[in-house]
Amino acid sequence: MAIMVGKTKNILEGLVREGSFRWILGNKGSFDEDFEEMGKSPSSRRNWMPELSPQANLVVRRCSRILGVSMDELRQNFDAEASDSIKHPSRHARNFLEYCCFRALALSTQVHGHLGDKKFRRLTYDMMLAWEAPAASSQRSLDLDEERMVGREAFSRISPAIPTISDVITCDNLFDVLTTSTGGRLRFSVYEKYLGALERAIKKMKTQSDSSHLSHLRSPREEKILEVDGTVTTQPVLQHLGISTWPGRLTLTDHAFYFEALRVVSFDKAKTYDLSDDLKQVVKPELTGPWGTRLFDKAVMYKSISLPEPVVMEFPELKGHSRRDYWLAIIREILYAHKFIWKFNIEGVDQDEILLKAILGILRLQAVQEITPVKPVCSDTLLMFNQCDQLPGGDLILETLASMSASQELDRTNNLNAGNVTHSESSLSMISNLGLVFGACSTVPDKARLLVGEIIVGELTPLEIAVRESRSSFKKVELAQATVDGVKVEGIDTNLAVMKELLFPIMELGKCFYFLASWDDSVKSLGFCFLFTYIICRGWLGHAFALLLLFIAIFMLLTRWFNQGRPVDEVKVTAPPVMNTMEQLLAVQNAISQFEVLIQDGNISILKLRALFLSVSPQASEKLALALVVMALALAFLPSKYLFLMMFLDTFTRNSPPRKASTERWKRRLREWWFSIPAAPVVLERPPQEHKKKRK
Repeated sequence: MAIMVGKTKNILEGLVREGSFRWILGNKGSFDEDFEEMGKSPSSRRNWMPELSPQANLVVRRCSRILGVSMDELRQNFDAEASDSIKHPSRHARNFLEYCCFRALALSTQVHGHLGDKKFRRLTYDMMLAWEAPAASSQRSLDLDEERMVGREAFSRISPAIPTISDVITCDNLFDVLTTSTGGRLRFSVYEKYLGALERAIKKMKTQSDSSHLSHLRSPREEKILEVDGTVTTQPVLQHLGISTWPGRLTLTDHAFYFEALRVVSFDKAKTYDLSDDLKQVVKPELTGPWGTRLFDKAVMYKSISLPEPVVMEFPELKGHSRRDYWLAIIREILYAHKFIWKFNIEGVDQDEILLKAILGILRLQAVQEITPVKPVCSDTLLMFNQCDQLPGGDLILETLASMSASQELDRTNNLNAGNVTHSESSLSMISNLGLVFGACSTVPDKARLLVGEIIVGELTPLEIAVRESRSSFKKVELAQATVDGVKVEGIDTNLAVMKELLFPIMELGKCFYFLASWDDSVKSLGFCFLFTYIICRGWLGHAFALLLLFIAIFMLLTRWFNQGRPVDEVKVTAPPVMNTMEQLLAVQNAISQFEVLIQDGNISILKLRALFLSVSPQASEKLALALVVMALALAFLPSKYLFLMMFLDTFTRNSPPRKASTERWKRRLREWWFSIPAAPVVLERPPQEHKKKRK
């Protein structure tokens, strides 16, 4: 024991003397006093845990101070509460560190204004650094002149334990945004700047929600104002209703959005567009332009069964449509959150918790936009309900989230009945400790002893598992989409050339069947006819198709077996001659003309059929009716194999020497009969010109 204490003393004194913890201290960090005390005090050195790395020891020591217990007591509690798998030697260091961190975070977030505390910011960042190297054996040599930065796994593990900072579903995307300029590693300066912006966004929401703005409409549901736009004349919001357009102010809350049309010196009465009721709402991007033209992709369209016609909100800006994309994402986030509540019948505290998840996502998005004003942020990826709508298996993530909410409600009830005290902290409690009161209850204890937020010590929650599986599928989708984008070519003629090359095997097979059906080689055609007739008569048609599918499957497996590791053969296409702009315009015009002719022929065919069914031409209608009666009797009384046999023989032997003359004669009579049928009349009615709608 004396030898171990002596070694610990030497290590600490050396580390403090050499400045090996400069990565965690900076000029004067929050752990300076801890280092000095651990280097000088014998009692402090006894708390040193040799199985942990130096940085993990310091983090655990800090956690023990927050919790008011010794490091030894923390270890004893962990050994008593954790399962054997969590206490396995290979995982003990990291799991014990997680246990200490999560317990300390649950207590630290109960402090009012904790998000603005610099010590809290530094502590959470140091937890991530220690998580990357928790064991003494994993301690790495550090470059004293280079700042250590946090990796993705550490951020995704620690930050969701504080729901205000991130959540399980979007933490990876948030990390990508925060590390865009640092090569996939998170600097403390960026992390601190993000937390500062997040604190300001929360204070802004509190200030807006406490104001009298729309208070008469918001008060019954205690709605929180999340965003306001259109207050600056240089950045108006335009409401398009029918062909009328009005500038005004747009306000989004956690239940609805409101538009107040601008008068000369004030705003008109607000129009409410509810997002909390099941009104079959649709929110999507829309094109707008003067006099009803569709030129500018800068608007959001909202429609529901409560509105006689859709309403369009336009967000004008000089370049791009990032402003519109932001509003589209945050409106959808609130709508999707309420759809989630309707679908899974979530009520009470859990309903407030779900809405708060959506609100926190919007606040985090606002914080990120503040610290990265130059580069547009993809808003959808930072909002959990938007993300679940886009991810493969996103519905499974939401089902898992709903089941976790139900289980948390049950555990809350059991804990309240039993009087248990847990270590975890809910989002409602954390947000209330930042100065916001949300919902009816903000001090309800959360789930099991080793659960904090949506994270369990040493284990993956069902939600984390669902998110990981979804992200794995999404990566495959991204890779597949990259190949799709890589093979896209420009120009109608080039695309036709590619399609012709891709369809070459099918075209060759079609040519083969056409050759057999034309009876140019009577021997081959007769042999094919006898073979298929025998298959149909024996009732082997289903077996023949099954054999064809089996052959295709075997071909695919053999191809995969023999082509392992080999690149896929490229499709070689002979590019057509390059056309100038005038030739391309003529080609497009020609294609449109041909398409128009096809539509005309289709309409004429439908009108002739309508005339037949309505007996505009009685003789032709009688012949069609007779043919339908014969077909109905054949379908009713003849076995299916004989019907297939008759259809095959009739189709395949039309050009055979015995039937060729009669076939040509029948084709001619059929064309003459079709041309003799008049088309049903059509009257084009022009709608009266719409008058410009007046504002009520």
